[in-house]
Amino acid sequence: MTYNIVALPGDGIGPEIMEAGLAVLKAVAAYEGFDYEVVSCDFGGGAIDTFGMPLPTPTLKAAKEADAILHGSIGDPRFDNEAIRPEQGLLEIRKELGLFSNIRPLKIYDALKAVSPIKNVENVDFVVVRELTGGIYFGKHTLNENDAEDVCSYTKHEVERVAHAAFKLARTRRKKVTSIDKQNVLATSKLWRKVVSEVAKNYPDVELHHQLVDSAAMLFITNPQQFDVIVTENLFGDILTDEAAAIAGTLGVMASSSKGDKVAFYEPIHGSAPDIAGLGIANPIGMISSVAMMLSDTFGLHGAAKKIEDAIEQTLKDGILTKDLGGNATTQAVCNGIISRLDY
Repeated sequence: MTYNIVALPGDGIGPEIMEAGLAVLKAVAAYEGFDYEVVSCDFGGGAIDTFGMPLPTPTLKAAKEADAILHGSIGDPRFDNEAIRPEQGLLEIRKELGLFSNIRPLKIYDALKAVSPIKNVENVDFVVVRELTGGIYFGKHTLNENDAEDVCSYTKHEVERVAHAAFKLARTRRKKVTSIDKQNVLATSKLWRKVVSEVAKNYPDVELHHQLVDSAAMLFITNPQQFDVIVTENLFGDILTDEAAAIAGTLGVMASSSKGDKVAFYEPIHGSAPDIAGLGIANPIGMISSVAMMLSDTFGLHGAAKKIEDAIEQTLKDGILTKDLGGNATTQAVCNGIISRLDY
C-alpha cells in the first residue's frame, strides 16, 4: 500500500520546516519499509499570487483525495490590509474537509523543563480538543468607521460531535474531561455547558469538570497537572493552546492534528514567523512531531512515530537547540540530528 500525502508548505518558515519534516519521513520510511507519495500544493500567500485565492481548486481537490495532509504554516504580512488573506484559506479548508476537532497535546520534553517559565512542570500531560469549524471565526464580521461586530454562534450538533471526540480520547488516557467555557456571560457557552453535560452521560466512566475560561487560564500556570483532556470552543482553544505551548518552552515544538469524518490534517501550532523566514533558523520540531502524529494516528505506524519522538528527545538532550530554545542550531542541523538519532 502506498500512502497518499498532500503537503501544503504555506508561507514564511513553512517551506523550511516542511522540508525537514519530509526528510525525517523519508528516513523513517526507508527503515520501516512503507511506501508513500507526497504531492506538494499551493496554499496561502503563494497561492494568492498565482491563483488569486489562498485555497485554489486543485489544492482542495488533492486534499479531499489524500490519506493525510501535512501543513507547514500560513500568514504573509503582504496581505495584512487586503480583502483576500492567506488565513482565509485555512478556515476554508477546515470547513470544506469538515475538520471540526483539533487535537493539541502538550508534551514537555525532559530537556526543555528548564526552559519552561513555570517552576513545576513535572507530570504535566494534557491534550486540548479545540472545536475548529464554528464559533466567532466563522461568524459574520462587519467593520465600519465607528463600530464593528463579530458574531459567535454554535449549534447543538457542533458541540456534540467535538464533545464525543474529547470523551473518546479521555477513555484512552486518565478518564477526565475538563470543559472550558464562559457560561456566566455568553449564550453560546450556556449551550456549550448544557450539551457537554448531556454528552457526558454516554461516558459514565469519564469524570467531567466545567471551568470558566479566565480561571482555566490561571490554572494552566498554577496547577497544569490537574488537566487530562480539555475540550473548548474555537477562540478559547486558540488562545489557551498558545499558553500551553509557553509552558513547554516554545511554540516551536507543539504538534497538532485536525480531524473530521475522513481525511486528517497535521501541522505545528505556530505561525509563519515571517521575521525569520529564509534564515534557516526556524525550529522544525513541531513539524517533525506532526509527521509522527500522522504516522501513528492515520497510518497506525505507532513504532515509527515513537522512533521519531525518541529521536527528538535525544536531540534536545544533546543540546542541538534552535534560537527560540536558547541555542544556535540551524533548522537543518536539528533535522540532521533527529535523523541520525533514529534508533534502528
